[in-house]
Amino acid sequence: MTVRKRLMIRRHNPHNRDIVADDIERVAGLLHEAAETHHIVYRIVDGEDSDWASWYADWLIRLSELPQLLKTTPVRSELIYLLVELDRDFNALKPTESWERFYARRLLERYLPVPART
Repeated sequence: MTVRKRLMIRRHNPHNRDIVADDIERVAGLLHEAAETHHIVYRIVDGEDSDWASWYADWLIRLSELPQLLKTTPVRSELIYLLVELDRDFNALKPTESWERFYARRLLERYLPVPART
């Protein structure tokens, strides 16, 4: 499945109607904070880390408010996979929005609970 096709499927996700700009900004802010913290931790090598997604996933799950914002605690291995996939998608699509907002929107689409039907 192509990157564009995967993203089109996600755009039709019923979760989209529950995502508000504030949620995107909060998650994007955490991703930005993770990036800054990662760069400080890996300053000796100018932020270079081939296993960056593992570090981000661990920090986001254990040391940030991400689980509260997503209303669930992601499984670490799944979050690692998603971060790597988002990196590939972002670089392939080259969207105009920041990487933090791009990742945030898709993480929210993936994890926000589906509202109950009445």
